[in-house]
Amino acid sequence: MRRILATGLLAALTLTACGGQDATESADSTDRTHDVSGVEKVDEIAALLPQDVAEKGTLIVGAATDYAPAEFRADDLQTAIGYDVDLSKALGRVLGLEAEVVDGEFASLLAGMGSKYDIGISSFTISPERTAAYNMISYIEVGSSYAVKKGNPEGLNPDDVCGESIGVQTGTWQEEELTAFSEECAAAGKEAIDILSYPRQSDVTTNVVGGKAKAFYADSTVASYSVAITGDQLEVVGGVRDAAPQGIVVPQDDAELTEAVQKAMQHLMDDGTWQAILDSWGVEEAGLTTAELNPGS
Repeated sequence: MRRILATGLLAALTLTACGGQDATESADSTDRTHDVSGVEKVDEIAALLPQDVAEKGTLIVGAATDYAPAEFRADDLQTAIGYDVDLSKALGRVLGLEAEVVDGEFASLLAGMGSKYDIGISSFTISPERTAAYNMISYIEVGSSYAVKKGNPEGLNPDDVCGESIGVQTGTWQEEELTAFSEECAAAGKEAIDILSYPRQSDVTTNVVGGKAKAFYADSTVASYSVAITGDQLEVVGGVRDAAPQGIVVPQDDAELTEAVQKAMQHLMDDGTWQAILDSWGVEEAGLTTAELNPGS
């Protein structure tokens, strides 16, 4: 269920790189980018765009580019790649726009919608709290997984993480879940979870490899891919948990842009482009076939 098949693995994880940047922010040595240059503009969909976006000619997409394989950085530590990045470019082509992926810390992305960014594509799990303030268009369904050191030497039980030190990226659905789990632990008279929250997933991964955290909790695709890019220094335990749809974020007050992006996403699902992108990155059984607006709300 939703596994990542990586062909090129890093021999080992280097904890620090040039300029102090963590090496886990880079891609593995194989760039699996899908060529979307053949995706053509669909005039009737592009005509739905608000005038200011159409005239600008650029679709600014907010993303935290350290969440492989969805959105992360190539070997130059600058170029954004990943299946969400390929999707952003394909959406841009359907809309007759040049997609520009702009990096930001995950926890700050939503606040920038409509001002700094036109839309957000960065593994946002759809939740009632988010759809109360933003429009979200479903495109993929992903669960959550724990990753530990290879062999699980400290014996983490994914079904009972009370009292454990667990790393997580700030602002993610998994951080919210861990907080709820920790409250349940306390209510049951057990030790609370030591939640180690970091702005970048790369920092989370590094601290598990380095031993500061016993495990991390992240999207199932991210956890599986982390096993690959650390040269199998990590492993996933407990499988995939609580699969839920993720969505493209659009400002709630921008009905024109919402409709244009929703129809463009549905077009990419219908013509097979979206599945081809996922196939390129080895992501199985995750892509949705209906671009639903605010599902579950």
